[in-house]
This record gives sequence, C-alpha cells and structure tokens, in this order.
Amino acid sequence: MQTALLNTKEAAEFLGVSCAFLERDRCYTGRIRFIKVGSRAVRYRLEDLNQFIENQVRRSTAHVAVSL
Repeated sequence: MQTALLNTKEAAEFLGVSCAFLERDRCYTGRIRFIKVGSRAVRYRLEDLNQFIENQVRRSTAHVAVSL
C-alpha cells in the first residue's frame, strides 16, 4: 500500500499555514512528523498532518497542550 506524500507547499496549503511555519517547525519544535527523501527533499504524510490537527483541539483557551 502506497501512502501519498505531500511536499512542503502542499502540506502548508492543506493546513492553512505558510511554508515558513513548517520550516520553523522542522527546525525548532518537531510537532509535525515529516520524511526526508534523499538529502534535501522533505515530504509529509497526510495521516501525520491530520494527527497534528487532532493534537491542536482544545476545550478552552486555558487548556494546556499535553505532548505524549
């Protein structure tokens, strides 16, 4: 079974964020999983992007994110 891989621009459009947001996340926080293809290409799996979205769900503004 093949998994569709999105490039940074496609992933940014899917999430409604900028490419720079994803680049910063890769370098500093690592909240969104990604795949390195070769030495330069970065790809995102749709299921990892959906997992990131699920992790952003909050019940209130006072709710603190818990990382597992």
